[in-house]
Amino acid sequence: MTIGWRRNPSAPQADPALIAALRDIPVALLSDNMARSTGSFGLTPYHRPRPLAGTAVTVKTRAGDNLTVHRAFEFCRPGDVLVVDGGGDLTQAVIGEIMATYAESIGIAGIVLDGALRDVAAIRAHDFPFYARGVTHRGPYKAGPGDINVPVSVGGMLVQPGDIIVGDEDGLVTIAPAEAAEIIALARAQADKEASTIQSIKEGRFDRSWISAQEAKMQS
Repeated sequence: MTIGWRRNPSAPQADPALIAALRDIPVALLSDNMARSTGSFGLTPYHRPRPLAGTAVTVKTRAGDNLTVHRAFEFCRPGDVLVVDGGGDLTQAVIGEIMATYAESIGIAGIVLDGALRDVAAIRAHDFPFYARGVTHRGPYKAGPGDINVPVSVGGMLVQPGDIIVGDEDGLVTIAPAEAAEIIALARAQADKEASTIQSIKEGRFDRSWISAQEAKMQS
């Protein structure tokens, strides 16, 4: 199919057990165990706090145009995350309250938009996960072109169709399903270690000797 109008099938959904586990792990812990070099920046959560996890259905659309986003709803299954690469454009809103309400009604787990939204007050009143680059009142065009289920970049983060998207108030990461179990195990181990550290602070036995050792190492 012509580039700019590609309509690829959605990738298989990730294991529901992996999705459930990732939804309960802070994004910061996941990021720490992915070399701290992945994940989004510059995208803001506009919803009431609620964790996000689901399989990515991706859209690459012309800046300020949402025709392909409307078509992409047909490719989304309950539990999927709609990931829209709008090129970071903030001149026209790509998604607003009506589209967000429809997305939630068909079971989509959340929306990630590297572009502008509108109707921000209405969206902030709900806990349907919605991340975006920014806000404008100016509405979208509906002319295309746009591709569905192709690799996209949102917030500096490469997303492949079928990746697992995880988000919370700190931001978003994307995880290949084949790597999810290992990352979950590492993040859970770190969570236990951090809980022990916090307990040591509360009990007045927090060991800060590592700072001098690290300074010496960096100066050698």
